Parts: sequence; C-alpha cells; structure tokens
Amino acid sequence: MRAFSDLLHSLLYAPQRLVKQAYLVQFIKNTPDPDRGYVLSALTGELSIKGVKSGLVRQIAYQKCDPILFDLSYDFVGDLAETTALIWPKADNKNIEVKISNVIRELQNSSGLDASNYLQRLLDQMPEVQRWALLKLLTGGLRVGVSARMVRLAIAQTYGIDINEIEQVWPLIEPPYLELFNWLEGTSKKPEARGRAVFQPMMLAHPLLESDIAKMDFSAYQAEWKWDGIRIQLVSAKNGVRIFSRTGDDISNAFPELVQPLEWRGVIDGELLSGIPSKIGSFQQLQLRLNRKKVPMKMQVENPVFMRAYDILLDENKDVRMYSLEYRRNLLENRMKSELHTPYLDLSEILPNASFTNLQKWREQCRAGGLIEGIMLKDKNSAYHAGRIKGKWFKWKRNPLTADLVVLYAQRGHGKRSSFFSDFTLGAWHYDSKQDKNILLPVAKAYSGYSDNDLKKLDKFVRENIVQKFGPVREVEKTLVVEIAFDSVQRSNRHKSGVATRFPRFKAIRWDKPVEQANSVSDLIELIDNN
Repeated sequence: MRAFSDLLHSLLYAPQRLVKQAYLVQFIKNTPDPDRGYVLSALTGELSIKGVKSGLVRQIAYQKCDPILFDLSYDFVGDLAETTALIWPKADNKNIEVKISNVIRELQNSSGLDASNYLQRLLDQMPEVQRWALLKLLTGGLRVGVSARMVRLAIAQTYGIDINEIEQVWPLIEPPYLELFNWLEGTSKKPEARGRAVFQPMMLAHPLLESDIAKMDFSAYQAEWKWDGIRIQLVSAKNGVRIFSRTGDDISNAFPELVQPLEWRGVIDGELLSGIPSKIGSFQQLQLRLNRKKVPMKMQVENPVFMRAYDILLDENKDVRMYSLEYRRNLLENRMKSELHTPYLDLSEILPNASFTNLQKWREQCRAGGLIEGIMLKDKNSAYHAGRIKGKWFKWKRNPLTADLVVLYAQRGHGKRSSFFSDFTLGAWHYDSKQDKNILLPVAKAYSGYSDNDLKKLDKFVRENIVQKFGPVREVEKTLVVEIAFDSVQRSNRHKSGVATRFPRFKAIRWDKPVEQANSVSDLIELIDNN
C-alpha cells in the first residue's frame, strides 16, 4: 500500500504528462503481480470491488466522527476519501504493510458487515496518506490526471513494445492483467481474441486547425458528415454480437435490436443515432436509451436507433486495419450490400469533390436540423491505428452557439478542484404568467472553459454571494452573467425550461453585463428553430 500511496501523490502533483508516465513506468517495473495489475486497473477505471461503495465509507466514517461534523468537513474538502482519511482517529498500532491484492480478494468475498469491519481494521493500521490511497482505490475516481491510454503507453514503454500491440491485447484481459504481463515477460503466449466478441481500440481524429488547412491537399482526404450521435463499434463473433462504446464499455443491453445474430463475423466502426436512416432523431432522444440494463419493447418502438457505419476493422477473422482507408471502404460497401443488409445498419455518405471551398459550404450547412456536428476528413491511404494519429484523421466542427446566462448555483469540484466552486448551474429568463414576472430557469451546467485565474475569481464570487445551502450546492445572488458556448440546443421534456444544451462550457465571464440583459429561454428556442 505504501508504494501505491507514493505513486498517487506523485501523479497528483506531477505537472506534465511525460513525468506522470515516467512514474508509471517505475511503478510497473518495481511492483510485483498481482498488485501492479490491480493498481493499473484502478487508474484505468476497470477495477470494480463489489464489497465497498461510497455509502459504506460514509457509514463507517459516521461511526468515528459526529455525522454533522463529518458532513461539514466533507462539504469543505470536497472528497470523500480525503475527508475520511483526515478525520480518522490515530491508532497506537504499528503501521502494517498491506498487500493490495489481499485487500481486494478479502473485500470481494465479504458481506456488507464483514467488509465494514475489515475496512475499519485496515484504516486503524494505516497512516493518513495510506488511508487516503486505500479509500481512493476502493471507491474509484482517482482523478490524478492519468488516462487509460497513458497507462497502456507506460506498459509499452516499460517492455519496449509497440503501443498498438498493447491496444490489440487490452480488450482480451481483465484485472489484474496476469495474461498481459506473462506474455510481455515471455512466460506465456500472446492473448488471442479468436471466436470472442471483444472491443478493438478506436482511431480518433484531431481538430482541424488553420495551420493544418494551409498544408492540406484536400483531394487526398475522404470527407464525411460528423453526426451528432455516439461513436460505437459492432462486433460479431461466434459467441454473439455486441455493441461497445468508444471507451470499450459493453452497451448491448441498451440497444438489443442492434445485436441480432449475424452470419458475418467481424468488427465495424460507426455512429449510433436515434431515429431511422431516413429521419434522424435528436441526441436527447438517444440519451433516453443510454445506461439502461433493459429496454422494453415500447421504448424500442417509440425511440428507435440505428448504426451508421463508416469503417471496417476485421472481416471474417481477417484483420484489415493495416490496409488503406480506400480499401476498407470498398470492402465495407460490399459487405453492406450482402451480409450486412439490415434495417438497423446503413452506410455513411462520402461527400463528393472535397475541396476547401466545398468544405466551407458543407460546414455552413451543418446547423440544419442540429443533427450534424461538422465534417470528418480522413486520409484515403491511412491505416486504422488506435488513438489520435497526427495528420491522418481530422474533425472540423461547426462553430458553437453562444448565449449569455446567469449563474444560479455552484458546487465544489473534485481532485485538484475540491477546494474551489467550479461546477455551475446557469439560467435563462422566462416569463411566468402565474407570477406575472420574469424568472430564471436552469438551462445548462458548465464546469470547463475558464482559466485557473478565472476559477479563483468565480470561487471568490460564490463565497461572497451565497444565499442558501442545499447540501453541497450553494445558491448565489443572481448578479453574474457568463457567456456560454455550446454545440447545440434542443427541446427537452425532462427539463423545466423545456430546452437542453449540448456540451456547454464557459466562453467569457461578463462581469460588466447586467443580468436583465441575459438571454431568455425563448432566445434558446429560437436557436433551435433557426439552426
């Protein structure tokens, strides 16, 4: 546990990505199995310990500290693991080195009461920093600036192997990744996916910048619409058909119509969209289906979905990722005409005569209906590599919409932001006929887009203008206007205002603007109708 707590602290305060990666490499080299695998799985978000949830941690903390005092402390600190570690009474016991693998095995096989008693004994034996590390491990959400991709890069660097080989193997392994490390250390064969429906790491696009445009030969790129859906992967194997999100999560249960048995075997990359190919629905309609363990037939009928395919990775057990995009596209078109001819699957359109003039024209058309986010540009000769490969795939999104909104509520963030009010609920004006006056209705939540200096000013504003407290949420005086950028706005029955914004983020803080001049809900509805 000591090595893990040291690693977490190093990662938390390391300012640069390469420095963080170097710490990971040293940890991988110096930590034995299975502990290193469990730690890495916690960093990638793949570790799940059924015996411990946030509620259990809060429950045992209440036994060691007055609940009101704990809640006040938690409200100030903003992190459950850190608060619990700080308030935990110091014990006279000598610090005992605990193996992470032993802790995980014990908790995964424990009932609620046994897990509670065991966890309390562990916390009694540990110094504060290790208590914090243990609780972060068990409850997830480490928030130390490490992505799953960085972990895989560190493993590749440790063993001097191409990252693409790690990416190909990753979907086949589970924590603590013994198969992976045994292969890397030469004691077993490389894991194989034969016959299994497993996720393949996706290729991603870079935003198209002005500096890129000046150097590009657009005729060498395939142009497609960038649809406002969810990137998915359809995998058909001997053990069935599965749907995976871009992060590799199996979301098949939410979209059962897409996982009907297929004679064809392979992997297709594409976009999950609501509606039917001839009439695409909104992203909000798609959200109604997400994260559901079971979708009743009525919802499938009322909120249909389909997949718009634009690439093929494996075809009848043949890996075609190293072939050119042109080759893969022709192959995909042939498969769509034969084996993959289903009502839930259609083919992404290639925009003809790609040129800068046409791209500008197409981009201006993207707001029509609010269903197209922009343009995709893909090098026709590009192989399909995991991650963002420089100069191969680009996305040129439509210009964002903007609105001036009023800060209504604020809440502290997590990790490095746990001491700052950084999450904001924003409102627009609406005439209430019952009250015969204009009121502010929440229309967006934003927690990005501002600088560190702006964050300090926003935090100061919140602290000086608190009106009411609702648990961790603070209502503030309605005196601050902020300009928000967002990708789209659509009607929504789930919100009191009747509208929902997509990807809202701060663009500017309008310290100078009176709240009376902020936008109204009707202004946002007008954006829907005009875009």
